[in-house]
Amino acid sequence: MEVLVKRLYPDIPLPKYGKHGDAGADITTRIDFTLKPGERALIPTGLAIALPFGFAAFVHPRSGLAIKHGVSMVNTPGTIDAGYRGELQVILINHDLHEEISFVKGDRIAQLVIQRVESANFIEVEELPDSERADGGFGSTGTSS
Repeated sequence: MEVLVKRLYPDIPLPKYGKHGDAGADITTRIDFTLKPGERALIPTGLAIALPFGFAAFVHPRSGLAIKHGVSMVNTPGTIDAGYRGELQVILINHDLHEEISFVKGDRIAQLVIQRVESANFIEVEELPDSERADGGFGSTGTSS
């Protein structure tokens, strides 16, 4: 599928898949920044996209940043709706308890996953149909197989 991408700054790289068949395309920061332990920040990417109706983009953390440095996203995944045309931005957080981490313009900070989505027609009812799980919540199915 084709996704229209606008570089808001001329030297920003387009989203790029690391390997053929990857689900997430890497996106980068357009600024230099440092995150102190426990700090979070809204990081601009310098990109805007136009998705076809019926699709959304989901911004996921990079697993290497998470395991090596404790860097993740506060609202993971971030959701980009088909109608949004503004700059893509990522809310990063440094979960490391002791070390700050610095990034420079062009560093990969997140992954963009494009997925088909459905629009629902929400219908109010007095009762919901029965199911095996019913209203069992977190942990209600147990921990052993």
